Amino acid sequence: MEVAQPKDLKEDFVLAKRRHAELVRQKRIFNARNRIIGGDTAAWDAQVCDQNIKAATEKARDEAFAAEMRQNDKIACISENRERRDRKNLCKAINDFQQSFQRPETRREFDLSDPLALKKDRPARQSDYDARNTISGMQKFMGEDLNFHLRKKFQEEQNREWSLQQQKERMIGRENQKCAEDVYLKTRLQFDETAKHLQNLETATRKAVCATVKEFNKNQALESAEKKIQERKQEQEDNLAEISNMLRGDLLSENPQQAASSFGPHRVVPDRWKGMSQEQLEEIRLVQRQQVQEKLRLQEEERQRDMDWDRRRIQKARATLLFEQQQQRLQRGLRRALDCSNLSLAREQLLQSLG
Repeated sequence: MEVAQPKDLKEDFVLAKRRHAELVRQKRIFNARNRIIGGDTAAWDAQVCDQNIKAATEKARDEAFAAEMRQNDKIACISENRERRDRKNLCKAINDFQQSFQRPETRREFDLSDPLALKKDRPARQSDYDARNTISGMQKFMGEDLNFHLRKKFQEEQNREWSLQQQKERMIGRENQKCAEDVYLKTRLQFDETAKHLQNLETATRKAVCATVKEFNKNQALESAEKKIQERKQEQEDNLAEISNMLRGDLLSENPQQAASSFGPHRVVPDRWKGMSQEQLEEIRLVQRQQVQEKLRLQEEERQRDMDWDRRRIQKARATLLFEQQQQRLQRGLRRALDCSNLSLAREQLLQSLG
């Protein structure tokens, strides 16, 4: 009889734990309807929840940053507008002060840069007898025209004579031009009379041509109208013939023979096909019923397989449970036998120690 050691008990515990884990794994994996392969849904749900929390946090932080940025932009715009207004008021005040108290004409050195200085100043020489014309002023020299007034009067008389002479020549030129215009007017009247006569001849010729063309166009219009009437009548007759042919033809009479193809009896012409016959529809319905029966048979076979698989799984689990119960009974018997053996050995050792 062997004595149970702590190491053996530990190994039995590890084996029992591994056996229990294997049973749990088999129960999870060998369930053909509820098994989950290759993924942990709980971990996935936790990850999705963490991602949602992280996204909400990021969104709230971005919204806070955006609100702060908008507030900063608003403050910056207000500050910029205030600075621009203050700068404008300062420039206006400076301009008003300069216009009121710092005008150019109030400066001491304004006479050095006055743009109207030459207009305000007197001329250097007003006459030959000006008291300012000193020797050192160099405003009066030898050889100058001292008879300016006499010379100016002579020039005015000369200009008047030239003006009278020009007026006389202008009158003579006007008379000559008037004579030339009269000659030109007479010639132009003759030309106008000739042109009027030619125009009258041309108008009479054009009227005759227009009358001839009008008569020709009238004849052409009558012929065209007669031709259109004939064409319309012919078109009506053709349309009536086409309608009669269409009504009597195979297309509108729903003749199924016109859909027959020349490539074989099993093929049809798509643009002439009038639908399936009753025999073909019955054949299709028969095939559909066969397919339904076949599908029901396959579903029944699948249900039988599932039931067989469930029965086998239950039998296997029951056999495993019975085997474990038997192993437990054997272990309990071994443990009782081991306990009895240990007790008897302890008694023998006690008796040996007392003896």
